[in-house]
Amino acid sequence: MKQRRIHVINAARSANTGPVVYWMSRDQRIHDNWALLFAQKLAIEQKVPLTVIFCLVPEFLSATTRHYSFMIKGLREVEAALVKKNIGFSLLIGSPAKEVPRFINKHRAHTLIADFDPLHIKKDWKDEAVHHIAIPFFEVDAHNIVPCRAASLKQEYGAYTLRPKINRLLPEFLDDFPPLKKHPFTLSAPGIRIDWERAFRSLNFKGSLGEAHWFIPGEKAAQNALNAFVNSRLQNYNDQRNDPTIDGQSNLSPYLHFGQLSAQRVALEVTRQAGKTESTTALIEELVVRRELSDNFCFYNPNYDRFAGFPAWARKTLDAHRTDRREYIYSLKEFENAATHDYLWNAAQIEMTEKGKMHGYLRMYWAKKILEWTETPEDAMEIATYLNDKYELDGRDPNGYTGIAWSIGGVHDRAWRERPVFGKIRYMSYNGCKSKFNVKAYIEKYKQ
Repeated sequence: MKQRRIHVINAARSANTGPVVYWMSRDQRIHDNWALLFAQKLAIEQKVPLTVIFCLVPEFLSATTRHYSFMIKGLREVEAALVKKNIGFSLLIGSPAKEVPRFINKHRAHTLIADFDPLHIKKDWKDEAVHHIAIPFFEVDAHNIVPCRAASLKQEYGAYTLRPKINRLLPEFLDDFPPLKKHPFTLSAPGIRIDWERAFRSLNFKGSLGEAHWFIPGEKAAQNALNAFVNSRLQNYNDQRNDPTIDGQSNLSPYLHFGQLSAQRVALEVTRQAGKTESTTALIEELVVRRELSDNFCFYNPNYDRFAGFPAWARKTLDAHRTDRREYIYSLKEFENAATHDYLWNAAQIEMTEKGKMHGYLRMYWAKKILEWTETPEDAMEIATYLNDKYELDGRDPNGYTGIAWSIGGVHDRAWRERPVFGKIRYMSYNGCKSKFNVKAYIEKYKQ
């Protein structure tokens, strides 16, 4: 494993003889997981058992039954697979900042490994936890192909500044994964199999949504989805990915978000199967450059989900147009119920509500119209973030926050021709969408 994937949070020496503990959070899989592989390497070197913990937070941002159900079904698969590898698995319930140190101290853990996450809430958990443990604590970037800190030490202006850095490092980091071994050291007191139904009942949902049945959760389903994409849609990906009336996207984002699939595995399979084509180039741009640009933005900008996180030129132009007349003003309830005058926007909202995934091209149009139809950019950010996090399976993610900040606040973009409300923020229109795809067919598919 490349040393630059590993970040030292606490360099304390350990006198404990308990297990090495991997605190799984963002990367919910046992295969192709650099954090788990590093944890096993340390455990074998120390000749101690290895155990994985996952802390189930009863209330997380705007997550609902849809998200918790998808996640828990995947975690059940993780538990079963770890048992076969002689690796423990424990489910903690509550605040990670409290429950993780409690577990570490109770089991006299030797070392703690966590996976990398750029979001406020995850960084805060680690910052709080480190004050209550006295053992080595490492963070491993198992989510990005080129680790976030290795790619850049600052917030990048856009894809054009990050792309050359990523491309220079990609050959170094795009290597294949070694297999996870059957662990040679057994826990002295193996954990009891988890009562997942009881765990699910302990949650405090902000809302109840139907499950997205067209996305089967879990690591096996994620691999099947990758195979289906490579075999049937990859060839035409570059030509069809921006048409929401065609099934031309990868449909892998829910699996990537929950870490049930490694982005590095996707890149390896795509390049191995298809070689260098326009479609593989387009996919690598989205999967690596754009996706890792989102992690870069959220990691280095503490205001990634607020107006203050916009670039100075965007804040200035939006401030200059705060008092512009809005032709339409909608409430959160009207947006949520797809009750605007715009049938295309309504159809996109319905797609997200029903499927748990809105087409990527329409996400941009959807967010920009929220800016156009709310009283302030702050209102637009709040509404777009709430709806995205509540309904999208891949919500509560750097990609989502960055996409909203791009649409509403010009992040990673440039100034365009000035117009009312938007100022110099890039504009998107209904007629512009009509020139890209069959708008009527899309509306018919997702009408009320």
